[in-house]
Amino acid sequence: MARRPTKAGGSIARSGGVALGEAVFRSLCEALQAGSYRAGDRLREEEVAQRLKVSRTPVREALGRLAARGFVEPAGGRGLIVRNLDISEVLELYAMREIMEGAAARLAAEHASATELDAIRDIEQAFIEASETDAAEMARLNRAFHAAICRAARNRYLDNASRELQDWIALLGPTTFTVTGRPATSHGEHQAIIEAVAARDGDKAEQLARAHIREALRCRLKLLQKQ
Repeated sequence: MARRPTKAGGSIARSGGVALGEAVFRSLCEALQAGSYRAGDRLREEEVAQRLKVSRTPVREALGRLAARGFVEPAGGRGLIVRNLDISEVLELYAMREIMEGAAARLAAEHASATELDAIRDIEQAFIEASETDAAEMARLNRAFHAAICRAARNRYLDNASRELQDWIALLGPTTFTVTGRPATSHGEHQAIIEAVAARDGDKAEQLARAHIREALRCRLKLLQKQ
């Protein structure tokens, strides 16, 4: 079983014009995506501030933004806890993901450059070389694969919406790559999407991407049944 990552650590420095509150917010979102925080985990302002080596003010701002987006909720006066999505929310989330990933694959078939296609292939090669015992690394590379497809779509609004959707997916808990056989089937689906994009076949790329997300949902429901 894959080892659960430790919670995000290290200090955050203001850089590149990014406000400290934004940096803390992105750090917490990345920790959610990495599985460092899971549904039911508690987030206390003071502890986050100490871990990231910042004052409590930007942490308070970041936690407020997480709460406003519905990622966390009050924990009876003892800080905030990471939300647990119910089954209807999971189904809604994957319905949107299917639409967006399909659109991204279609647009990538129209716009992806040779360099971008090479980069996508490199990510997929790293994915198949990752050990199946390291589900967290496979999940990271899977996110990189889908992000690369989305960037190749050349649509900033789709890219932004996809990033937000990934934050929601982080609330679902263990990756579907812990389901027996899922890494291999996922690779086959990824490879077919790459080939359709490279062939400039937008219809096929969209169909394959949507089918890929439906299969991911099937595996997600398997995991939820075990909880």
